[in-house]
Amino acid sequence: MLTEERREALRRLVERRGSIKVKDVAEEMGVSAVTVRQDVRELAGRGLVVRVHGGAMSPTAAEAADVAAPAVPRPVTRQGDAFGLIVPPGGYYYPEIIRGVQDAARTHGVRVVLAVSGETLADNQEQVRRLIAAGVDGLLLMPRAGLEPVDLAEEWLAGLEIPVVLVDRRAGTQAGRLEQVASDHAHGAGLAVRHLAGLGHERIALAARVESPNTPLIREGHAAACRALGLVAGPEFGIDPTDTHASAEWFERLARAVEAGEVRAALVHNDLDAVALVGLLQARGLRVPEDLAIVTYDDEVAELSDVPLTAVAPPKRAVGEWAVDLMRRRLADPAAPLAELLLRPELRVRDSSGASSAAVGHV
Repeated sequence: MLTEERREALRRLVERRGSIKVKDVAEEMGVSAVTVRQDVRELAGRGLVVRVHGGAMSPTAAEAADVAAPAVPRPVTRQGDAFGLIVPPGGYYYPEIIRGVQDAARTHGVRVVLAVSGETLADNQEQVRRLIAAGVDGLLLMPRAGLEPVDLAEEWLAGLEIPVVLVDRRAGTQAGRLEQVASDHAHGAGLAVRHLAGLGHERIALAARVESPNTPLIREGHAAACRALGLVAGPEFGIDPTDTHASAEWFERLARAVEAGEVRAALVHNDLDAVALVGLLQARGLRVPEDLAIVTYDDEVAELSDVPLTAVAPPKRAVGEWAVDLMRRRLADPAAPLAELLLRPELRVRDSSGASSAAVGHV
């Protein structure tokens, strides 16, 4: 059956029954639920049906429903899109991105269905399967970093039947028609390096959590900025939370380097580690920023440190908002050019770097 023939048959079915469910009609017509949702969206755009969550109604039935129950108006989301949002478990980094998604979804009458990503590729595939079966129109994916094997993960994502926007994640070489919006973490690390270099530091250490999906990009930006400015990049301290001894040892190694005068400036990812580092240095009689100038990466709790921390602040809420906008654009115009957005972080200068608060810099 040709596309227009199928859509006309669907329109007649909706008119005859008054309302339909996408899942049921897909089975009757022998096509995928994704195909029926696309047909419903197209017919709704022509004013021939009214979209409701999980299905469609005829304009006559929708008008009658409004007249029959004027005191209980339908939520705006019933006629809007439904987006599945998959986020990693735990952590303090992601709630602000989720709030950005919520704000944009609320503004545009979009319903968001939240799921938590699992440890493995199979876990994530199951979450996506459930969301698609529940009738979401598109997927906003922020899976746990390091899905293995990478080539199979990318191939799977590229082959999904509904639009996908990666949120604060970067697609690889097999991205297919995936779209993405993320903070430019490499640029953010460069902001930190240039700020410290501007204060006279020529050797800038990096301490970063190995499990963070942002660490490789922060490391890349740190190294690139040091090369561009002719600085010494290092030493580097890897923070591994799976190894209790190693996780504590990096504090000690960095503190000893500060005591020896080998390190006078550092970029630390994340805020909690930077706050702990300030306490350790103070316990040894060392001062921030006099003995060690610190810039932290995240700016979730940086301002609450005993010495308020200069911080690179990724635009997390904006990332969430843009993810919703990209998905709405894709659903409205499936043929539109694919988008890959990198949003630049902001440097917020406080006491820990040794610069005046008046020197706050924006990108």
